[in-house]
Amino acid sequence: MSVKIEESWRKALQPEFEKPYFQELIAFVRQEYATQTVYPAGNQIFHAFDAAPFDRVKVVILGQDPYHGKGQAHGLAFSVQHGVRTPPSLINIFKELEDDLGTPRPPDGNLDRWAEQGVLLLNATLTVRAATAGSHQKRGWEEFTDAVIRKISEQKEHVVFILWGAYAQKKAELIDQRKHLVLKAAHPSPYAADKGFFGSKPFSKTNQYLQEHGEAPINW
Repeated sequence: MSVKIEESWRKALQPEFEKPYFQELIAFVRQEYATQTVYPAGNQIFHAFDAAPFDRVKVVILGQDPYHGKGQAHGLAFSVQHGVRTPPSLINIFKELEDDLGTPRPPDGNLDRWAEQGVLLLNATLTVRAATAGSHQKRGWEEFTDAVIRKISEQKEHVVFILWGAYAQKKAELIDQRKHLVLKAAHPSPYAADKGFFGSKPFSKTNQYLQEHGEAPINW
């Protein structure tokens, strides 16, 4: 199966694209886009991969579902398009960033600047029906994104995996922690951020680890 995705990712993931579950998933997704309002736009489903090629990935931040409001999702976990109001979880991420590194809150919530430095902003599910959270879960996306995490763990070294919240933290079992750094904390949502997200200092810890292993730090 031919999938429109950045070339280094296509080479890494080609075996997944040939599996029956993925072909069933793509058939489902195509039907949804043909009959429903689905986010993100079809040409942005794999934007996280296109923006952060496999060869350049240094950090993985794992989310769960794309935003399901109009105009928000554009294929990067936690990120919204330019000009869109910054969601509460992302506001809390920026608060922690400012506390951790002194970086002022950015003017908007578009995180392409992170992705372009090798931060893979990966949602476990890459599509969602408008106004219906979780509507594309358990259709095959999770199997695909688990394979992505395994591939990074197996084929790369010294990647930082940032796992916020119980759902993301379950993915730690897919990661070889002998050669990668896994950072766990509460989810940045307003319901959980004060239970261990604030004060977790993921940004400084990530940069310290990268520099210790000869990688340039992320300009958060």
